[in-house]
Amino acid sequence: MTVLSTVVFIDISGSVSLYETLGNEPAAAAIAQLTEWISKCIQARSGRVIKKLGDGVLCVFGDAAASVAASAQLLQEHEQRLLRWPFQLRMDIRVGVATGEIVEVDGDCYGDAVNLAARLCERSGGGEIWASEMTVLLAGEAPSVWFRKLGLVDIRGKVDPVSLYQVEWRQDLETDFLTQQAGLVSQLSPVDPILGVIQFRWHGIDASFTSSQAPVHIGRSIHAQLCINDLRVSRLHARIDWRNSGFVLTDLSSFGTWISFSGSDSQIRLRRDACILHGSGEISLGVPLGDAQAPRLAFEVAGGAVHLG
Repeated sequence: MTVLSTVVFIDISGSVSLYETLGNEPAAAAIAQLTEWISKCIQARSGRVIKKLGDGVLCVFGDAAASVAASAQLLQEHEQRLLRWPFQLRMDIRVGVATGEIVEVDGDCYGDAVNLAARLCERSGGGEIWASEMTVLLAGEAPSVWFRKLGLVDIRGKVDPVSLYQVEWRQDLETDFLTQQAGLVSQLSPVDPILGVIQFRWHGIDASFTSSQAPVHIGRSIHAQLCINDLRVSRLHARIDWRNSGFVLTDLSSFGTWISFSGSDSQIRLRRDACILHGSGEISLGVPLGDAQAPRLAFEVAGGAVHLG
């Protein structure tokens, strides 16, 4: 029998490097301890743990709002726990949430929502919750969270792009945004008028975006605002948000993003990480900036709290 449920897929990011740093047995013990804590947190908030997957946990909720609230509380508590952990043991958690009909067989569950939740978790960054539109619709005004619309995103295994949202759970998020429950869903919208502008140049193309137009997606997909037609670029490679009065680039890709700021000889590599963009510089997608054939975008930021131009 199929049942409408909300599937939550939770993954521990950074586990691979932990094995390299600590060795197999200590790393395995640390990951097992964290997955056990995750499982207990989910069970304490009306969720059912279907199975543990090495460095991940698959859960099911009967209520979309409860799944979103539980995911947010999980990340809030984990953030506080990390402050007490040794640096070499710190691991991020990322979450994918999707709602749909599932089938449970012999203690496991199957269905499109299961696959989608896994894909959203895979695409999200550390400390992020990505949710399907159905989940957001059913969750309504979940307490203590906001929904940021990511737009249409290409997801592996799906024929058409999927409308997705990011669940903002941090309580100290500055009020650059206002939560609106407008008809169908909540989404973050800038309260202030245009506070910043970011300009990109790529192969003779100039494109400018204001803070009110964020988020801006960069990728090979034709649905990205900055479509970069290069096989080394992921379909959804990076996202630029307007957060805390500045532009923030988050890498969402398979191979990483490199950033170089004007006046600096070094470059920053992002792998599912984020970086504040300021002043001017270059962004390379998929390969380091030193590669002569790298897909490179020049950028320049005007306005915002962190403008060093």
